[in-house]
Formats: sequence, structure tokens, C-alpha cells
Amino acid sequence: MLPLIEKEVIERHRWAKQEEILDIYALAQSVPGAIGVNTAIFIGGRLHGVAGAVAALLGVVTPSVLIILIIAHFFAQFQSSLYLQRAFNGVRAAVVGLIAAAAVRVGRSAINDKFGFITALAAFVLSVFGIIHVIWVLFLGGAAGYFYYSKKEPEQK
Repeated sequence: MLPLIEKEVIERHRWAKQEEILDIYALAQSVPGAIGVNTAIFIGGRLHGVAGAVAALLGVVTPSVLIILIIAHFFAQFQSSLYLQRAFNGVRAAVVGLIAAAAVRVGRSAINDKFGFITALAAFVLSVFGIIHVIWVLFLGGAAGYFYYSKKEPEQK
């Protein structure tokens, strides 16, 4: 969903800038729920308050729920189908590609310096290997960024 959200929110409707979407993603990931749904709620709320948040929630969730209900209705009949199993293997691979593409796009605009690269790499390693919980990765990334850039700003003045 992230590539679709970016295309609609940034390119098509210009509701947010690329830099803003990164902050929105960070907020959306730090609260419970799917990042796509949380992002939509945040943007809808920012644009039109509670009504916008509810409309965004319904707009994001309704198509998925309807598709899942249709698939669930027929899945039991076809789950042993070799063709369906092969198709799902392809869909899984495509989803990984979409997630990787979104990560690269976000990374290009979020990683602006050596510190950002090191922080992203550390967050990747910590989360992939389950060294610490994702919430702590976000908290530590925020704290590290705050202290690093707070120290760096007075040096630049």
C-alpha cells in the first residue's frame, strides 16, 4: 500500500511532501495497526479532521475487506489447487518486491548523510535479527537523531 499511498498523496493530490510522508510513516508505524491504514487515518485527519480520518479509514479498509470476503468464500474450494498455490507464490514474491521498492524510495529521501545511513543500517540489523523490539528501535533512532543533530546544529552556526 505504501507505494500507492505515496503516488496518491504526494504526486497526484499533493497533500504532503516527500519529507512529510517520512514523518507520517514514522508516526503510523509507532502506533498499533497496519501502517497503510494508520497513514491514511493521519492524512485524512490532517486534511479534514475526524470526518476525514473516518473517510480515509473506510476508503482504505473497505476494498480490502470486500476482496478478502470474496477470496475467503471461494478459497476453501480451491485451496488445494496447484494453480492457486503457484499464483500465491508469485504474489508473495511480488509483495516483497513492492516493499523493497518502497523502502528504497523512502531511503533515498530519508538518508541524507553518514549518520542517517548508519542509523538505518543499525535499525535494519536490530530488527531483522530480533535483537530488540521494533518500538525500541524507533525510540533509539529518535533519541540518537535528536542528540546527534542537536549537537551538530550549534557547530554549523
